[in-house]
Amino acid sequence: MQHRIVVLGAGYAGAIAAGRLARRLRPEDVAITLVNAEPDFVERVRMHQLAAGQDLRPRPLGAMFAGTGVELRLAKVTGVDADRGTVAVETADGAEELAYDTLVYALGSGWNDQGVPGTTEHAHEIAGRAGALRLRERLARLDAGQAVVVVGGGLTGVEAATEIAEARPDLDVALAARGGLGDWLSPKGRGHLRKVFGRLGITAHEHAAVTAVEADRVVTADGGSIPAAVTVWTTGFAVHPIARATTLEVTDTGRIVVDGTMRSVSHPDVYAIGDAAMATGSGDKPLRMSCASGVPAAWQAADAIAARLTGGKLPNVPLRYFNQCVSLGRGEGLIQYVTADDRAVRAALTGRLAAFYKELVCKGAAWGVANPTLGVPSRRRRVVRQAAQPDQPVEAVEAVV
Repeated sequence: MQHRIVVLGAGYAGAIAAGRLARRLRPEDVAITLVNAEPDFVERVRMHQLAAGQDLRPRPLGAMFAGTGVELRLAKVTGVDADRGTVAVETADGAEELAYDTLVYALGSGWNDQGVPGTTEHAHEIAGRAGALRLRERLARLDAGQAVVVVGGGLTGVEAATEIAEARPDLDVALAARGGLGDWLSPKGRGHLRKVFGRLGITAHEHAAVTAVEADRVVTADGGSIPAAVTVWTTGFAVHPIARATTLEVTDTGRIVVDGTMRSVSHPDVYAIGDAAMATGSGDKPLRMSCASGVPAAWQAADAIAARLTGGKLPNVPLRYFNQCVSLGRGEGLIQYVTADDRAVRAALTGRLAAFYKELVCKGAAWGVANPTLGVPSRRRRVVRQAAQPDQPVEAVEAVV
């Protein structure tokens, strides 16, 4: 009887985990089902480009997984019963239930309105393809001189503001940040960011926490306001709410608590990866929600599942960071080098070379989905025992984030 592995979500983490498992295990021993609501793989790290009017290469999941042994199910996940080992989904033909022996939960995250009044009614988001396309259509209707305000001074906000300003130099683009502009960067990184903002004509409203969004402006904590024909909200991500409704152990934000192999601490037949997982990296610091964290976590989970099923050695991957890659439009970039626990160091790469580096990273991330073992031949092993049994000795390796 085949061991049933169900993977929920085909973002970077889920798609890589499914493909990697298919290359680690024999198809006669396992049935791998990948559940996703959309038929195409979405390059989430490029949503600011899509919103700014650029066309992205289509990446149909059916073509990516053809011949791999992974069964793609187009369906919306509506619930998980972690005690019974079932997943409820809604397909084009109606409601169904999928049973699993091992579950990989990779439903990811969406935008987080932070409870700020008016955000859901008046702001746009670029956490997913649908939101990016809505923003794209709205920006296309703006007349010259109209104001666009990007709320959020993190990586997503900076990339969105610079991309929009470069694509539409006729618009009045501003960014509202709760702290200082690029305050997480090194002095060199901050200096370069300010230089690019100045060149693109972006106004930076620093230490301006937004407390309300209205149809034509955002209101700040000091009682002031910033005109906005369009508001783009980029103040972080919120995980899919399904996990919170289960008996899985989750954090107060709904992220599934996992051990070093991405295995749920409460349900050993469940693994969580990507934004949905509360995993720790260097210095026991929680990993931030990002592609940079999700990809190595997917490698870790897939290899751990395969090892437990085949009686192999568990990989113990210390998840750490090396750099933060920021696009600042198509011709500029910033690569901020960081410590293992994601704190900026003095060194930073800037300019066109940094933009080229970031583009290689984006292309490499998409290539990695179709090549989950990074082009290295993989031997498919026989399943010899169930995944929830005691672990084998640990073999330590290191992941690049």
